[in-house]
Amino acid sequence: MTANSSPRVHKSSRTLIVAPSWIGDTILAQPLLSRLAAQGAIIDVLAPGWSAPLLQRMPEVNRVIKSPFGHGDFAFSKRRELGRKLAAERYDAAYVLPNSWKSALVPFFAGIPLRIGYQGEARYGLLNRRHRLDKNALPQLAQRYARLADPTDTTTVPELPAVRLTSGTEQQHSARSAMGLALDGAPVIFCPGAEYGPAKRWPAHHFATLAQKLGSTSDPVWILGSAADVAVGEAIVNAAKGCAVNLCGRTSLEQAVDLIATARLVVSNDSGLMHVAAALDRPLLALYGSSSPVYTPPLSSHAKIVSMNVECSPCFKRECPLGHFKCMEEMVPEIVLNLTRPSN
Repeated sequence: MTANSSPRVHKSSRTLIVAPSWIGDTILAQPLLSRLAAQGAIIDVLAPGWSAPLLQRMPEVNRVIKSPFGHGDFAFSKRRELGRKLAAERYDAAYVLPNSWKSALVPFFAGIPLRIGYQGEARYGLLNRRHRLDKNALPQLAQRYARLADPTDTTTVPELPAVRLTSGTEQQHSARSAMGLALDGAPVIFCPGAEYGPAKRWPAHHFATLAQKLGSTSDPVWILGSAADVAVGEAIVNAAKGCAVNLCGRTSLEQAVDLIATARLVVSNDSGLMHVAAALDRPLLALYGSSSPVYTPPLSSHAKIVSMNVECSPCFKRECPLGHFKCMEEMVPEIVLNLTRPSN
């Protein structure tokens, strides 16, 4: 076999996936997992602990191995130690989704015979099936991940299987009970956070105005997010005059999944929870400012993308480099509200 040969995964092959760090990217990797599972792969995933609850809700995943490495943590000796430990698993193939050099170390030290990924940071030797990325042919991140299931000389754009997370009635009731929420009804849910930076976040005052249109004091909008979103959640609640309740920082990711699964509508920035809502097939309004709906769209037929398409967007910056934040400020609540109404 040559260094860059391209056999498909064999039936019942044991496969390790080195997952991306971001929650949204983890969801967008699921079409690859579906394609590999259809080829007969038994899939284990090496992933950060914070994304493990999502992977455990994916039917394609056999086991999640929690990565001990944080963002930007090189930890060469620890990666070598983990790789040697995983050698006992005798994996047939590994797919390395991050493009960094360090992310390819564990499969290399595990002695996995087929190690697949994009060329990335000069990963010659670490990977022995290296794909070249044509960004124009594969504009979506999910397409780029899914392509790794194909031989390196494939030129057709891969079809993307649906993304799906499981959530049962008992799990949903348990999450609501833990939060002191009513066990019946279908709420409107807002996800106002975005870990990457403020340029991806619709302003709190816009969320608050929309909450007054879509919620009430008897049927408030639920606001979900991480501990980092508590302050913005409170700002929305205070301005919404009793039409919203702040759950940011109170739920685990698993509980957030089960709460979103019951929503009648989700309004979200381009974030991990946006992709969770898409994977739960909830009606979704996805708000895009500094990021691109071409690159990371929600993979759901029930999602509508909201973007002002201003001349400087997408800039992919953490903060607005021009200071005016037109891409989100000019996305006034009435524009978003109109998309919640049935089409004629």
